[in-house]
Amino acid sequence: MNNKVYNFTLNIDWKLINLISEIDRFDASWTAIERKEGKNLKELKNIATVRSVGASNRIEGNKMSDEEVDVLLQKIDITKLTDRDSQEVIGYFEVLDLISEFHETISVSENQIKNLHSNLLKYSIKDEWHKGDYKQHKNAVEATFPDGTRQVIFQTTEAGFATEEAMGQLLNWYNNETEVHFLIRIASFVYDFLSIHPFQDGNGRLSRLISTLLLLKNKYKWIQYVSFEHEIESRKNEYYQALRTCQAQRPNENITVWVQFFLSCLANIQLQLMEKLQKNNLETQLSPKEQSIFMIIQNHPNSQSGEIAKKLGIPAPTVKRILLDLFNKGLIEKQGSGRNVSYTAK
Repeated sequence: MNNKVYNFTLNIDWKLINLISEIDRFDASWTAIERKEGKNLKELKNIATVRSVGASNRIEGNKMSDEEVDVLLQKIDITKLTDRDSQEVIGYFEVLDLISEFHETISVSENQIKNLHSNLLKYSIKDEWHKGDYKQHKNAVEATFPDGTRQVIFQTTEAGFATEEAMGQLLNWYNNETEVHFLIRIASFVYDFLSIHPFQDGNGRLSRLISTLLLLKNKYKWIQYVSFEHEIESRKNEYYQALRTCQAQRPNENITVWVQFFLSCLANIQLQLMEKLQKNNLETQLSPKEQSIFMIIQNHPNSQSGEIAKKLGIPAPTVKRILLDLFNKGLIEKQGSGRNVSYTAK
């Protein structure tokens, strides 16, 4: 079935319906899960925040690893943010934190989106001249590849009146649309925001922050506890391909490929979140010896049974038996064979 959504065409087929149903079924059970998993969720949110901040910036060429991001966020000193990568990371973190705390009162409006953009680039000295304002010059969409090369993949909306008009129409549609499902509205909004590319720089990062904002405003609260940005980073080529496929038809394009990609990312991270919660529940049921061994493996990937036995003073046969139990519970994985077997936490 072919439907009209904003200025786009969308094929409503069984695949799309199944994705929406799958996401909403999970969402319907989230309140009970949240009540049960209170302590675990706090830890998951911290982990998700680090992964989201790192991933979203790396998609745009930032070089900081999750470990480096974590160290920076543990001890923020804005007087020492001398390099662009650190400036971008702290800006993203602060906006993500702002959205998490105040999403209910942040309106989907031109002023608020400009304010989020200004905060995103708050510490970026290089972006001082344009933060919080729509673009003044052309800004084609570029893909950044692992070797550092960049490729133009899409020409965006012209600067000036064309951008202002396009953003006004998009915001008006989103805020007044009542018949289109929330998830399709969100995916469509993000797609057109990326296609317009309203700001001189920071559009990709801001689009992912807006995704989180819109999901939270529409009561998909679980999004805080797993990294949407990390999922996109891991499927970066697919992300750009979905955008390119739809944008090549612009204007009046069919955005089915993009919407399916966007929703499949959400469905995947829901599964990841449930797996993490199940894993955390298993960890809380471990005996003291099991916990000690598991903690060593978490802190020292590729640990071998002999090393663990020596560190803990536990007989080697006992260590091997516990390692087998942890492996069967899905908490660790092993590499190698025979005497060279080593263990890493999943």
